[in-house]
Amino acid sequence: MNLLSKFDSIREEREEVSSIAGHNPFNFVIDEILSSTEAMVNGKPTILAGTNNYLGMTFDADCIRAARNALENEGTGTTGSRMANGTYSDHLALEKEFADYFDYPAAILFSTGYMANLSVLSTICSSNEIIVIDSDCHASIYDACRMSDAEVIRFRHNNPVDLDRRLKRLGERAKSALVVTEGIYSMLGDQAPLKEIVEVKNRYNAMLLVDEAHSLGVLGDNGRGLSEQEGVEDQVDFIVGTFSKSLGSIGGFCVSRWPEIENMRYAMRPYIFTASSSPALIASTRKALEKMRDGRHLRDQLWDNAGKLYQGLKDLGLTIGPATSPVVAVILDSGKLNALSMWAGLLDCGVYVNIVLPPATPGGECLLRCSVSAAHSPEQIAAIVDAFAKNSQYAQLQ
Repeated sequence: MNLLSKFDSIREEREEVSSIAGHNPFNFVIDEILSSTEAMVNGKPTILAGTNNYLGMTFDADCIRAARNALENEGTGTTGSRMANGTYSDHLALEKEFADYFDYPAAILFSTGYMANLSVLSTICSSNEIIVIDSDCHASIYDACRMSDAEVIRFRHNNPVDLDRRLKRLGERAKSALVVTEGIYSMLGDQAPLKEIVEVKNRYNAMLLVDEAHSLGVLGDNGRGLSEQEGVEDQVDFIVGTFSKSLGSIGGFCVSRWPEIENMRYAMRPYIFTASSSPALIASTRKALEKMRDGRHLRDQLWDNAGKLYQGLKDLGLTIGPATSPVVAVILDSGKLNALSMWAGLLDCGVYVNIVLPPATPGGECLLRCSVSAAHSPEQIAAIVDAFAKNSQYAQLQ
């Protein structure tokens, strides 16, 4: 036995999964990217239906041009953190653009969306304070809670009544609580009952953070997420999100209606000790944000595609997520073997989707998770449905 022996079970699990699926779906290799919705995989054109590229920005010509110009003029990287030499004028410009976009007084950028949650949540709350999180929150939120010294309490997924019950038990301590929820949840595509959650947190004078990673660019008249759609932005204290979904880049952000978050910049260890985003990433994100602000046609196309895929899979008799969403999850209770076989069968049909196995899934079932893009053509949506139809024998039909 040595320090590495504990990983033997992971190797055995990986070998089992690869032998069933013919590939390792958790280290999936794309040989050549053809567009925002298509790639070459094992010499075959493959529709990408699991990339979170909601607005198709990864191949936007204006974003590529902006990134190329920054690369040529400012180099490949900053080689330093924001606290050292890693703050360029474009970093400050993008922070201002995010603050203006949300009509909030302050914004902070991070190198990844994961880093945004890790930095913000581990810094806002410390000992004698409380973080109350939805039980289905993302791993980055759980990891941030572990990094903080705060007491962590979970409430039942999308259950404002249970949230109320838990805040009520805290008494006066609820005023030192931060409630955390998400806009669109990444596994099943369901949305938080945000109006009700806001009402509860207001009742106890708690604060609220909403992770809009999967809802930025997707919900709201201006694409600002669920908080905008539900008309509660003025009552949400912090919004975090990522560049790696609708903005087609890499990075993260936090905006707040409290200008005091500027002071947090000097206390967030992940922010202080991480190299800042490269000039090319910042430049492409600035252009993507500009286009997303005016991108109602992209959101309309995204939701049209999402509706067609959701209805198409529903018509096959598959068990899917609770509502139409750009995240369309096929829920399989027929076991891991069938889930892996179905995933491999879809790939053989030229369709890539995400596979998620327990314990990472909310209900303990296996998921085949599709994410729709505004860039998917009607023919590609039809091909995805057809591929599921050809492999539906692996699902337990309802």
